[in-house]
Amino acid sequence: MPAGVVVVGSYVQDHAWFCERFPATGETVRATGFNTGPGGKGFNQAIASHRLGAPTLFIGALGDDALAGTARRFAEAEGVGCRWQTCDAHATASSSILVDARGDNRIVVNLAANEFLSAEFLRANSDACVGRSVLLTQLETGMDAVRAALDLAREHGLLRVLNPAPVSVSFCADVLRECDLVTPNETELALLLGVCREGAGDPAPPGSSVDVEASTLSSLDDATLDRLCRTLGVATVVATLGEHGCFVSHAEGAPLSANDTERYYRLAAERVDVLDTTGAGDAFNGALAAALAIAPQAPFRSLVTLANRAAALSTETIGTAPAMPTPASIRARFP
Repeated sequence: MPAGVVVVGSYVQDHAWFCERFPATGETVRATGFNTGPGGKGFNQAIASHRLGAPTLFIGALGDDALAGTARRFAEAEGVGCRWQTCDAHATASSSILVDARGDNRIVVNLAANEFLSAEFLRANSDACVGRSVLLTQLETGMDAVRAALDLAREHGLLRVLNPAPVSVSFCADVLRECDLVTPNETELALLLGVCREGAGDPAPPGSSVDVEASTLSSLDDATLDRLCRTLGVATVVATLGEHGCFVSHAEGAPLSANDTERYYRLAAERVDVLDTTGAGDAFNGALAAALAIAPQAPFRSLVTLANRAAALSTETIGTAPAMPTPASIRARFP
Protein backbone atom coordinates (compact mmCIF):
# COMPACT_ATOMS: atom_id res chain seq x y z
CA MET A 1 0.00 0.00 0.00
CA PRO A 2 1.37 3.47 -0.87
CA ALA A 3 2.12 6.02 1.80
CA GLY A 4 -0.88 8.23 2.44
CA VAL A 5 -2.02 11.81 2.65
CA VAL A 6 -3.22 13.76 5.68
CA VAL A 7 -5.39 16.77 4.91
CA VAL A 8 -5.91 19.41 7.58
CA GLY A 9 -8.60 21.89 6.66
CA SER A 10 -12.17 23.00 6.35
CA TYR A 11 -15.57 21.42 5.96
CA VAL A 12 -18.29 23.68 4.50
CA GLN A 13 -21.86 22.81 3.56
CA ASP A 14 -22.31 24.35 0.11
CA HIS A 15 -25.57 25.93 -1.04
CA ALA A 16 -25.39 26.75 -4.76
CA TRP A 17 -27.81 28.65 -6.96
CA PHE A 18 -27.50 28.54 -10.74
CA CYS A 19 -28.44 31.51 -12.92
CA GLU A 20 -27.92 32.79 -16.44
CA ARG A 21 -25.93 35.77 -15.18
CA PHE A 22 -24.90 37.32 -11.88
CA PRO A 23 -27.31 39.98 -10.56
CA ALA A 24 -26.32 43.63 -10.54
CA THR A 25 -26.39 45.54 -7.26
CA GLY A 26 -29.97 45.69 -6.01
CA GLU A 27 -31.24 43.35 -8.73
CA THR A 28 -33.05 40.03 -8.24
CA VAL A 29 -32.59 37.34 -10.88
CA ARG A 30 -34.37 34.02 -11.13
CA ALA A 31 -32.32 30.93 -10.39
CA THR A 32 -32.38 28.09 -12.89
CA GLY A 33 -31.46 25.50 -10.27
CA PHE A 34 -30.26 24.80 -6.74
CA ASN A 35 -27.86 22.29 -5.22
CA THR A 36 -26.59 21.66 -1.71
CA GLY A 37 -23.86 19.28 -0.68
CA PRO A 38 -20.63 18.73 1.22
CA GLY A 39 -17.70 21.01 0.46
CA GLY A 40 -14.96 23.14 1.95
CA LYS A 41 -11.48 23.32 0.51
CA GLY A 42 -9.97 20.80 2.91
CA PHE A 43 -12.79 18.27 2.69
CA ASN A 44 -12.99 18.53 -1.11
CA GLN A 45 -9.26 17.94 -1.36
CA ALA A 46 -9.45 14.96 0.99
CA ILE A 47 -12.23 13.40 -1.11
CA ALA A 48 -10.22 14.03 -4.30
CA SER A 49 -7.12 12.39 -2.79
CA HIS A 50 -9.13 9.44 -1.47
CA ARG A 51 -10.92 8.84 -4.78
CA LEU A 52 -7.60 8.81 -6.63
CA GLY A 53 -6.37 5.95 -4.50
CA ALA A 54 -4.20 7.48 -1.78
CA PRO A 55 -4.93 6.38 1.80
CA THR A 56 -6.28 9.69 3.10
CA LEU A 57 -7.13 11.05 6.53
CA PHE A 58 -8.98 14.34 6.97
CA ILE A 59 -8.79 16.46 10.15
CA GLY A 60 -11.32 19.26 10.56
CA ALA A 61 -13.89 20.94 12.77
CA LEU A 62 -17.68 20.82 12.94
CA GLY A 63 -20.39 22.32 15.06
CA ASP A 64 -22.89 20.24 17.01
CA ASP A 65 -25.76 20.55 14.55
CA ALA A 66 -27.60 18.95 11.64
CA LEU A 67 -24.97 19.96 9.08
CA ALA A 68 -22.33 18.14 11.14
CA GLY A 69 -24.39 15.00 10.74
CA THR A 70 -24.45 15.52 6.98
CA ALA A 71 -20.65 15.78 6.95
CA ARG A 72 -20.15 12.64 9.02
CA ARG A 73 -22.59 10.58 6.94
CA PHE A 74 -21.02 11.61 3.63
CA ALA A 75 -17.49 10.83 4.87
CA GLU A 76 -18.61 7.44 6.18
CA ALA A 77 -20.37 6.59 2.93
CA GLU A 78 -17.31 7.68 0.98
CA GLY A 79 -15.02 5.58 3.16
CA VAL A 80 -12.57 8.39 3.92
CA GLY A 81 -11.10 8.52 7.42
CA CYS A 82 -11.86 11.67 9.43
CA ARG A 83 -11.02 13.06 12.82
CA TRP A 84 -13.47 15.78 13.78
CA GLN A 85 -13.10 18.39 16.47
CA THR A 86 -16.61 19.25 17.67
CA CYS A 87 -16.97 22.94 18.52
CA ASP A 88 -20.18 23.11 20.58
CA ALA A 89 -20.32 26.91 20.63
CA HIS A 90 -19.99 27.33 16.85
CA ALA A 91 -21.99 26.26 13.82
CA THR A 92 -20.80 23.98 11.06
CA ALA A 93 -19.55 26.16 8.22
CA SER A 94 -21.78 26.95 5.24
CA SER A 95 -21.51 28.86 1.99
CA SER A 96 -23.65 30.64 -0.57
CA ILE A 97 -22.54 30.11 -4.16
CA LEU A 98 -23.83 31.69 -7.37
CA VAL A 99 -22.91 29.93 -10.62
CA ASP A 100 -23.61 31.59 -13.96
CA ALA A 101 -24.21 30.04 -17.38
CA ARG A 102 -20.46 30.01 -18.12
CA GLY A 103 -19.75 28.01 -14.95
CA ASP A 104 -18.07 30.95 -13.21
CA ASN A 105 -18.90 31.48 -9.56
CA ARG A 106 -19.27 34.01 -6.76
CA ILE A 107 -18.90 32.64 -3.22
CA VAL A 108 -19.64 33.89 0.29
CA VAL A 109 -18.63 31.58 3.14
CA ASN A 110 -19.12 31.58 6.89
CA LEU A 111 -16.15 29.52 8.12
CA ALA A 112 -17.70 29.16 11.59
CA ALA A 113 -16.27 26.07 13.38
CA ASN A 114 -13.33 25.88 10.96
CA GLU A 115 -11.82 29.00 12.50
CA PHE A 116 -11.71 27.22 15.86
CA LEU A 117 -9.86 24.08 14.78
CA SER A 118 -7.19 24.12 17.46
CA ALA A 119 -3.47 23.48 17.44
CA GLU A 120 -4.01 21.39 20.59
CA PHE A 121 -6.44 19.10 18.75
CA LEU A 122 -3.91 18.64 15.95
CA ARG A 123 -1.09 17.86 18.35
CA ALA A 124 -3.33 15.35 20.14
CA ASN A 125 -3.80 13.66 16.77
CA SER A 126 -0.16 13.74 15.70
CA ASP A 127 -0.29 9.99 15.05
CA ALA A 128 -2.25 10.90 11.92
CA CYS A 129 1.11 11.62 10.29
CA VAL A 130 2.44 8.10 10.91
CA GLY A 131 2.64 6.10 7.70
CA ARG A 132 1.87 9.10 5.53
CA SER A 133 4.16 11.03 3.23
CA VAL A 134 2.21 14.18 2.28
CA LEU A 135 0.47 16.88 4.29
CA LEU A 136 -1.98 19.13 2.45
CA THR A 137 -3.46 22.18 4.16
CA GLN A 138 -5.14 25.45 3.19
CA LEU A 139 -6.16 28.76 4.79
CA GLU A 140 -9.84 28.21 5.64
CA THR A 141 -8.88 27.53 9.27
CA GLY A 142 -7.14 29.75 11.81
CA MET A 143 -3.44 30.32 11.26
CA ASP A 144 -2.58 28.53 14.53
CA ALA A 145 -3.98 25.33 13.04
CA VAL A 146 -2.07 25.86 9.77
CA ARG A 147 1.20 26.39 11.63
CA ALA A 148 0.59 23.38 13.88
CA ALA A 149 -0.13 21.17 10.87
CA LEU A 150 3.06 22.28 9.12
CA ASP A 151 5.08 21.78 12.32
CA LEU A 152 3.78 18.23 12.76
CA ALA A 153 4.49 17.42 9.13
CA ARG A 154 8.06 18.65 9.49
CA GLU A 155 8.56 16.60 12.65
CA HIS A 156 7.30 13.45 10.91
CA GLY A 157 9.15 14.06 7.64
CA LEU A 158 6.11 14.64 5.43
CA LEU A 159 6.16 16.70 2.25
CA ARG A 160 4.39 19.93 3.22
CA VAL A 161 1.92 21.25 0.63
CA LEU A 162 0.05 24.51 1.18
CA ASN A 163 -2.85 25.58 -0.98
CA PRO A 164 -2.82 29.28 0.08
CA ALA A 165 -6.55 29.82 -0.28
CA PRO A 166 -7.92 32.20 0.68
CA VAL A 167 -5.05 34.57 1.51
CA SER A 168 -6.20 36.73 4.42
CA VAL A 169 -4.84 39.79 6.22
CA SER A 170 -3.51 37.51 8.97
CA PHE A 171 -1.22 35.61 6.59
CA CYS A 172 2.51 36.11 7.17
CA ALA A 173 5.25 35.39 4.69
CA ASP A 174 7.17 33.29 7.22
CA VAL A 175 4.57 30.53 6.81
CA LEU A 176 5.85 29.99 3.28
CA ARG A 177 9.25 29.03 4.65
CA GLU A 178 7.61 26.02 6.29
CA CYS A 179 6.32 24.69 2.95
CA ASP A 180 7.90 22.46 0.32
CA LEU A 181 5.24 23.19 -2.31
CA VAL A 182 2.61 25.93 -2.65
CA THR A 183 -0.25 25.98 -5.15
CA PRO A 184 -1.71 29.49 -5.53
CA ASN A 185 -4.14 30.55 -8.21
CA GLU A 186 -3.60 33.90 -9.98
CA THR A 187 -5.32 35.98 -7.29
CA GLU A 188 -3.49 34.20 -4.49
CA LEU A 189 -0.13 34.45 -6.23
CA ALA A 190 -0.54 38.20 -6.67
CA LEU A 191 -1.47 38.55 -2.98
CA LEU A 192 1.45 36.39 -1.86
CA LEU A 193 3.86 38.46 -3.92
CA GLY A 194 2.58 41.54 -2.12
CA VAL A 195 2.90 39.88 1.30
CA CYS A 196 6.47 38.80 0.58
CA ARG A 197 7.39 42.24 -0.73
CA GLU A 198 6.01 43.92 2.38
CA GLY A 199 7.72 41.39 4.62
CA ALA A 200 11.03 42.18 2.97
CA GLY A 201 10.44 45.92 3.30
CA ASP A 202 10.67 46.36 -0.47
CA PRO A 203 8.96 49.60 -1.57
CA ALA A 204 8.68 48.44 -5.16
CA PRO A 205 7.23 51.17 -7.40
CA PRO A 206 4.07 50.61 -9.46
CA GLY A 207 4.81 48.82 -12.71
CA SER A 208 7.84 47.00 -11.34
CA SER A 209 8.35 43.27 -11.91
CA VAL A 210 6.84 42.37 -8.53
CA ASP A 211 3.88 44.76 -8.66
CA VAL A 212 1.49 42.73 -10.83
CA GLU A 213 -2.24 42.36 -11.25
CA ALA A 214 -3.70 38.88 -10.92
CA SER A 215 -5.40 39.24 -14.30
CA THR A 216 -2.06 39.76 -16.06
CA LEU A 217 -0.11 36.84 -14.60
CA SER A 218 -1.14 34.27 -17.19
CA SER A 219 0.00 36.57 -20.01
CA LEU A 220 3.55 36.98 -18.66
CA ASP A 221 6.34 35.10 -20.38
CA ASP A 222 7.60 32.01 -18.58
CA ALA A 223 10.92 33.52 -17.48
CA THR A 224 9.20 36.50 -15.87
CA LEU A 225 6.60 34.32 -14.17
CA ASP A 226 9.39 32.08 -12.85
CA ARG A 227 11.24 35.08 -11.40
CA LEU A 228 8.07 36.11 -9.57
CA CYS A 229 7.53 32.61 -8.20
CA ARG A 230 11.10 32.49 -6.95
CA THR A 231 10.50 35.56 -4.74
CA LEU A 232 8.15 33.47 -2.57
CA GLY A 233 11.08 31.51 -1.18
CA VAL A 234 9.36 28.10 -1.63
CA ALA A 235 11.21 25.22 -3.30
CA THR A 236 8.38 24.46 -5.74
CA VAL A 237 5.47 26.66 -6.82
CA VAL A 238 2.64 25.33 -8.96
CA ALA A 239 0.44 28.27 -9.97
CA THR A 240 -2.99 27.36 -11.29
CA LEU A 241 -4.14 29.76 -14.00
CA GLY A 242 -7.73 28.67 -14.66
CA GLU A 243 -8.49 28.40 -18.36
CA HIS A 244 -4.81 29.16 -19.04
CA GLY A 245 -3.61 25.93 -17.39
CA CYS A 246 -0.87 25.97 -14.78
CA PHE A 247 2.75 26.96 -14.32
CA VAL A 248 5.49 25.02 -12.50
CA SER A 249 8.53 26.73 -10.99
CA HIS A 250 11.29 24.90 -9.11
CA ALA A 251 14.18 26.45 -7.24
CA GLU A 252 17.61 25.23 -8.32
CA GLY A 253 18.12 21.83 -6.70
CA ALA A 254 14.55 21.65 -5.30
CA PRO A 255 13.72 18.05 -4.27
CA LEU A 256 10.68 17.87 -6.53
CA SER A 257 12.74 19.06 -9.51
CA ALA A 258 14.82 15.88 -9.47
CA ASN A 259 12.19 14.17 -11.60
CA ASP A 260 11.66 17.11 -13.95
CA THR A 261 13.64 17.85 -17.09
CA GLU A 262 12.89 21.58 -16.90
CA ARG A 263 13.19 23.94 -13.96
CA TYR A 264 10.07 25.83 -15.02
CA TYR A 265 7.36 25.24 -17.59
CA ARG A 266 3.68 25.73 -18.40
CA LEU A 267 0.93 23.18 -19.01
CA ALA A 268 -2.15 24.07 -21.05
CA ALA A 269 -5.65 23.62 -19.67
CA GLU A 270 -7.64 20.59 -20.82
CA ARG A 271 -10.65 21.15 -23.08
CA VAL A 272 -13.88 20.37 -21.24
CA ASP A 273 -17.56 21.30 -21.25
CA VAL A 274 -17.76 23.50 -18.16
CA LEU A 275 -20.85 23.40 -15.96
CA ASP A 276 -19.48 24.53 -12.60
CA THR A 277 -15.93 25.66 -11.80
CA THR A 278 -16.53 25.59 -8.03
CA GLY A 279 -14.04 23.17 -6.44
CA ALA A 280 -11.80 22.78 -9.49
CA GLY A 281 -8.80 24.06 -7.54
CA ASP A 282 -9.57 21.57 -4.79
CA ALA A 283 -9.67 18.72 -7.30
CA PHE A 284 -6.25 19.87 -8.54
CA ASN A 285 -4.73 20.00 -5.07
CA GLY A 286 -6.19 16.73 -3.84
CA ALA A 287 -5.14 14.92 -7.00
CA LEU A 288 -1.60 16.34 -6.84
CA ALA A 289 -1.22 15.33 -3.18
CA ALA A 290 -2.47 11.82 -3.95
CA ALA A 291 -0.12 11.48 -6.92
CA LEU A 292 2.85 12.63 -4.84
CA ALA A 293 2.02 10.00 -2.22
CA ILE A 294 1.35 7.15 -4.66
CA ALA A 295 4.14 7.79 -7.18
CA PRO A 296 6.80 10.01 -5.58
CA GLN A 297 9.44 8.94 -8.12
CA ALA A 298 7.29 9.61 -11.19
CA PRO A 299 8.09 12.59 -13.42
CA PHE A 300 6.67 15.64 -11.69
CA ARG A 301 5.20 16.87 -14.96
CA SER A 302 3.08 13.70 -15.18
CA LEU A 303 1.75 14.27 -11.65
CA VAL A 304 0.78 17.85 -12.49
CA THR A 305 -0.83 16.65 -15.72
CA LEU A 306 -3.00 14.26 -13.70
CA ALA A 307 -3.97 17.07 -11.31
CA ASN A 308 -4.73 19.35 -14.26
CA ARG A 309 -7.05 16.72 -15.73
CA ALA A 310 -8.78 16.06 -12.41
CA ALA A 311 -9.47 19.78 -12.04
CA ALA A 312 -10.80 20.07 -15.58
CA LEU A 313 -13.04 17.03 -15.27
CA SER A 314 -14.52 18.26 -11.99
CA THR A 315 -15.97 21.27 -13.82
CA GLU A 316 -18.22 19.01 -15.89
CA THR A 317 -20.18 18.02 -12.75
CA ILE A 318 -22.26 20.24 -10.49
CA GLY A 319 -21.10 20.41 -6.89
CA THR A 320 -17.80 20.22 -5.07
CA ALA A 321 -16.92 17.13 -2.97
CA PRO A 322 -19.31 14.89 -4.97
CA ALA A 323 -17.72 16.18 -8.21
CA MET A 324 -14.22 14.96 -7.37
CA PRO A 325 -13.18 12.48 -10.12
CA THR A 326 -11.88 8.92 -9.97
CA PRO A 327 -8.98 7.40 -11.92
CA ALA A 328 -11.44 5.56 -14.16
CA SER A 329 -13.36 8.73 -14.99
CA ILE A 330 -10.13 10.59 -15.77
CA ARG A 331 -8.89 7.80 -18.04
CA ALA A 332 -12.24 7.67 -19.82
CA ARG A 333 -12.34 11.42 -20.38
CA PHE A 334 -8.65 11.84 -21.31
CA PRO A 335 -7.54 8.55 -22.94
